[in-house]
Amino acid sequence: MPESNFSALDWTIVACYVLGTVLIGFYVNRHIRGMSDFLVAGRSIRTKLGIATMIGSELGLVTAMFAAQKGFTGGFAAFHIGVLALLAALVVGFSGMIVVPLREMKVMTIPEFYEKRFTRKLRIFGGLILALSGVLNMGLFLKAGAIFVTGLTGMNDPTTIKIVMTIMIVLVLAYTTLGGMVSVVLTDYIQFVVLSFGMLLAVGLSIWTIGWSTIVDGVKTVHGEAGFDPLNEEGFGASYVVWMFFVGLISCNVWQTSVMRACSAESVAVVKKLYIWSSIGFMVRFIIPQFLGICALAFFLNDAELANHFFDADGKIIDDHSLEAMPVFLSQLLPVGLIGLVGAGMLAAFMSTHDTYLLCWSSVFVEDVVNPLVGNDLAPKQRIMLTRIFLVVIAAFLLIWSMWFKLEDDLWDYMAVSGAVYFTGAFVVLTAGIYWKRASTFGAWLALLAGTIAILGLKPVHTALGLADVFKANEIDGAEIGLAACAAAAVLMVVGSIAVPDKVTAKESA
Repeated sequence: MPESNFSALDWTIVACYVLGTVLIGFYVNRHIRGMSDFLVAGRSIRTKLGIATMIGSELGLVTAMFAAQKGFTGGFAAFHIGVLALLAALVVGFSGMIVVPLREMKVMTIPEFYEKRFTRKLRIFGGLILALSGVLNMGLFLKAGAIFVTGLTGMNDPTTIKIVMTIMIVLVLAYTTLGGMVSVVLTDYIQFVVLSFGMLLAVGLSIWTIGWSTIVDGVKTVHGEAGFDPLNEEGFGASYVVWMFFVGLISCNVWQTSVMRACSAESVAVVKKLYIWSSIGFMVRFIIPQFLGICALAFFLNDAELANHFFDADGKIIDDHSLEAMPVFLSQLLPVGLIGLVGAGMLAAFMSTHDTYLLCWSSVFVEDVVNPLVGNDLAPKQRIMLTRIFLVVIAAFLLIWSMWFKLEDDLWDYMAVSGAVYFTGAFVVLTAGIYWKRASTFGAWLALLAGTIAILGLKPVHTALGLADVFKANEIDGAEIGLAACAAAAVLMVVGSIAVPDKVTAKESA
């Protein structure tokens, strides 16, 4: 491929930024006095900072990578994902659905609600599912980040990708382990500003360089009508669109990383404002990277060397290379200096997402599995120490998983399905537990178990079980399996609660 525009000046910009974020972690460590400070920043986050950190963590490098890949492989039709995310965030913001009751209960994790509403055993089981699903969900974040760095800098070979993955995960651990949620919030704010500025510049330069008509013609050439209509069954299709609205809703009010920010808010009023004003960010975080993926598509079609790398002889996209599209495109488009700024912003975004997720799943293991198992007798210092240990263990797993797991779906679809192992059942349990007095512990157990069938949506899983031919013949995809898992969880929650009610009146959810 052509040589990247990345220079020594750009490396200097990136190095200075990374050093600054690590120093923040060292500074913030002095202010961590207890588990509440470490996990939810003492519940002191106000509206403006909350909005920035909410968008900053969700507008991560991984988001940019999977969204750009969707734009590259789906065209303008992929924009429906961002629009539905906006609508879902508005629904949660105006209604306070799930997140407001959780904030009023002052829980730090979702499984903590399971114990308050149902039983401690359910909390432990639910926490285990949540943590394992969450770790699996972020299993390829590291690889996506390394592919971006190597693609942008022109060092794109397997050995270099592995080295970059190792360096990146060490950097994230350095300041997340030290400062917890306080350092996460502070760095998220900085990363939000840097990344927003860099990506907007990249979009403007893309349109200026390629031309709008060339971009539209590129989508027509590769995707046809399916590149513009998300309901076209040759592309996404109706079931996928429904699935995306559900996933958008889940990412706002059930996914633990978002809930942690709601629980970090100063008040219930701030929680609602947080989602209402962040709704635009939830949309933009998809659409801007998707548009860069679309621009990459048009750019590559007009470059013989790049076209041979990303398209086969029939002009179809080579799936194994689609994740590289956006960083390779930026390496050719952006000039010296600007490419360093965008690289720093993207690397910052990687750290923003990784620190949030690492802290989230580590805290779930400690707060919802280990501590309840020992009778909630762990002292605050012990809990913080265990959280830091789990941070390191999870990071090591992610490094190993990223090195050997072969991605057979688009990254976004892998994340939606792996996350569905937890959130399909959890959405039902939370909704029923908060809004239905007759919801029982037995029904909640059945709902959580039913949600785990969503794992069948991953191609390596149903291939290993010998179901690949059945799924292909009946045109069953991950979206349909996820929706079916949620429907099954809802039915079993109702049936189980009616058949086996709790012996005593359900605990108050406030």
